[in-house]
Amino acid sequence: MMRRREFITLLGGSAAAWPLAAGAQQPRRVPHIGILDFFPSAQSADVIEPFQQALHELGYVDGGNIQVEYHSAEQRSDLAGALAADLVRRETDIIVALATPAAHAAKNATASIPIVISVSDALATGLVASLARPGGNLTGVSASTTDLAGKLPGLIRELCPDLVRIAFLAATNDPNARTFLDATQAAADSMGLRLQPLLVAGPEEFDAAFATMIKESAQGLIVQPLFVGHRGRLAELAARHHLPMIANRREFAVAGALAAYAVSGAWQIRRLAFYVDKILKGAKPRDLPVEQPTKFDLGRVLINQWPEVRMSASPPIAA
Repeated sequence: MMRRREFITLLGGSAAAWPLAAGAQQPRRVPHIGILDFFPSAQSADVIEPFQQALHELGYVDGGNIQVEYHSAEQRSDLAGALAADLVRRETDIIVALATPAAHAAKNATASIPIVISVSDALATGLVASLARPGGNLTGVSASTTDLAGKLPGLIRELCPDLVRIAFLAATNDPNARTFLDATQAAADSMGLRLQPLLVAGPEEFDAAFATMIKESAQGLIVQPLFVGHRGRLAELAARHHLPMIANRREFAVAGALAAYAVSGAWQIRRLAFYVDKILKGAKPRDLPVEQPTKFDLGRVLINQWPEVRMSASPPIAA
């Protein structure tokens, strides 16, 4: 009898525990996507809106079946590293890294969390072993912006036929700076243009850089795209010193530069959502080829903002 009573008591206790055990089961975790943007947060809408729209078209709703966090390094390499480390510490499911310094920061922080990148040249900066089979935990879009850099001397020459001396402004903290410079120098040399390279650490050195340009009689300016977050100030300085300025980010032309020849930024961001979707469905970054752009933008300011510049009627546009 005692054994039967003990058995009933034990069974009752177990039965009482079943609902508690069932209630203790954790709901399926919503995937967390961390966007690590090297550019200033002031332009975050240019990233978040097309990215979320593309995710929505793929069946994801931010705050519903996916969680997207945006973090800006404000063009500081040290902050990019700290943000990447924090995303890894919090076990983010996928890191979306925008611009080469952010991609390197993410790569240095983790070899296991998938990283989806949007950079200028993934091969030249050592982010991937191959575009077709990137290997490791990175994949995404390589914009070939360094290839476009070689087109800029031709564009500024067509817009300003009498130009001979061009200043080239680049960032010291961009791994692409040397590749950009080499491509631009080769194109300038082929056209008989004199290139004046100026590498600066940040906006605090812009005034000194422009003073050097004027001292050395620069007649035009090509700006590396990493300075897109400071495009307004650069456009103002260029206008003040009567230097027609071009770049390979469309935002520069919108801000007041003479022209821009660039990859379609919206296309790049939307393609990142495609990679996120594939990875969430089980694909490995190493097996997803890195894409190169097929869409280009050509933007320019109104001619009456630069009355001294003779504009060509039909500047080159990539096929």
